[in-house]
Amino acid sequence: MRTLTNIWRLGIKELRSLRRDTMMVGLIIFAFSINVAMSSGSQPETLHNAPIAIIDEDRSPLSNRIVGALYPPHFMAPVMTDLADADAGMDAGLYTFALTIPPDFQSDVLAGRRPAIQLNIDATRMGQAFTGGGYVQQIIQGEVAEFLAGTRGSGPQPVELAVRARFNPTLTASWSETIMEIINNITMLSIVLTGAALIREREHGTVEHLLVMPVTPFEIMMSKVWAMGLVVLLACSFSLVVIVRGFLAVPIQGSVPLFLAGAGLHLFATTSLGIFMATIARSMPQFGLLLVLILLPLQMLSGGMTPREAMPEFVQTIMLVAPTTHFVEMAQAILFRGAGMDVVWPQLVALAILGAAFFGIALARFRRTISAMG
Repeated sequence: MRTLTNIWRLGIKELRSLRRDTMMVGLIIFAFSINVAMSSGSQPETLHNAPIAIIDEDRSPLSNRIVGALYPPHFMAPVMTDLADADAGMDAGLYTFALTIPPDFQSDVLAGRRPAIQLNIDATRMGQAFTGGGYVQQIIQGEVAEFLAGTRGSGPQPVELAVRARFNPTLTASWSETIMEIINNITMLSIVLTGAALIREREHGTVEHLLVMPVTPFEIMMSKVWAMGLVVLLACSFSLVVIVRGFLAVPIQGSVPLFLAGAGLHLFATTSLGIFMATIARSMPQFGLLLVLILLPLQMLSGGMTPREAMPEFVQTIMLVAPTTHFVEMAQAILFRGAGMDVVWPQLVALAILGAAFFGIALARFRRTISAMG
């Protein structure tokens, strides 16, 4: 009972200390509200509202078909202009693409010749430039093929493919972007809050006060874990229910309490990792640099940005020791596909084992650090 009382009171101290840190409180509010809402409008892997200028020197039915095929939401309404204005517009950053259709384009196509269409791309806009060239090429080739065939669509094929998209029938990117933003915020803030709490005590000299109190390193560390984990879990619940499901109207297929239970196990591991990193770093700038080295691989190689099946096998094997791998797999199964306990229990067990291992390693490091300070 004494141990539980000490953990409770030390955790309350951590919450009061966090309440006085306005910058950290503002970061939590921003990350789980405005940042999540903004992520619903970001589509990094798709072309969206790209400005395009067209120089149509042919003025033929075929060129009109091509112009009409470049429509929103992939492109903004095409701007019909001449070559000089298109070059000036690209220099000023008004257009990402400038498409030039040469004279006699339709007659050359009908005669069997292979006329060239020039596409200028502003490569300073890397996201749109990378995917936009392929979009424009596919659109032009499709329109030319249909024009020559005299009909839209292909002829009868020996095999027909029936495509049905499950869990996200409209392929709305914002459905996955918002959920993944919450998952990334849980990992990032849990590490930052616990690490900053320990470093803040070291910089303010309050660690020495704890050393003379009748508390153990286990109690000190456990208080930071439950206090910072609770803050992140409450912020996550608010963002998931109010922002994602309420404000953005993103459907959540599975059980929110089951997801929060898994998030609690994940927080047990990541908060322990934050304390471990804080025992290595000597200041907040050093902790920030160390955070970049740890956080980027956790987020990029966990399966949230790129499917794990697309990664090399040795990377997949190594990332099994990262709690984010199992948390992302569990979260996607619950929130996207409506999976229950019978499906995600292996991930919950893995999170519990990894959390216990991370906590044990961090506690051993924390004890050595305190002993050196004493």
